[in-house]
Amino acid sequence: MRIQVKTVCLALGLLSLAACASAVPPSRMADYLGPQAITEPPVSLLPAERPIHAGLVVIADASAPDAAPSPPDEAVNRLAQTLKEQISQHLPIAIDKILPADDLKPTGDIASFRELGKRYGVDYLAVAVLSSTEQEYPIYVFLGWTTHMQPGFRRDNWSLIEVALIDVNAGRSLLHAEGRAWATLDSPSAPGINQWYPVVYLRPQDPERRFWPPTFEGAPNTLRVVSMNQAAKRLILSLQDAWLHKRRTEMNPAQG
Repeated sequence: MRIQVKTVCLALGLLSLAACASAVPPSRMADYLGPQAITEPPVSLLPAERPIHAGLVVIADASAPDAAPSPPDEAVNRLAQTLKEQISQHLPIAIDKILPADDLKPTGDIASFRELGKRYGVDYLAVAVLSSTEQEYPIYVFLGWTTHMQPGFRRDNWSLIEVALIDVNAGRSLLHAEGRAWATLDSPSAPGINQWYPVVYLRPQDPERRFWPPTFEGAPNTLRVVSMNQAAKRLILSLQDAWLHKRRTEMNPAQG
């Protein structure tokens, strides 16, 4: 009976988490670029020449009070390369170079980004901010995917990638979009069942998509990488939608 009660409480908790997942983690873009990054004015028209040649800067943000640790630097670098390729392939935006993000802080001022773009000779800059939030709680894990259970724990990771395309010379945002993802890491409390655990799942529930971390100690990093990579996939779709909406608004301002 105790296990049944815990299971019911866990299910209710997961429903509550899923309901608010769309706001977790909160947007961080305005903390870097200011509010204009996500409320671009109607006068911020996309340049007529296509593709738009731009630089890309990727910021792994962990400065928010409830932020989870960022993925390892190597994973962030790989993700930056993936974003460069995917944006160039699926949108009329040619990412010519990836710029360093070492000196960029959440000051809410676009000036430092304009300075970065001018320093590297780009007229347009795609700013990507990565952030995530995590929560860990006890669960029962199944052995061999059967009804036999033992105590364990689950770590939820909600990842967010936001991108804003800014006009370096004008100092304003032209386009913005975001991609969100949710993944979980299930682990046993006791060792000895590593043929099944730890394991990462994509959420909402997708039992066929399992990812096994190479080490128990590195499992949280695997969770963060898997979740952030999924957010990147959704970001590209969101960017395409944002581009089409922007073009429709430019052609028919009354429908914006």
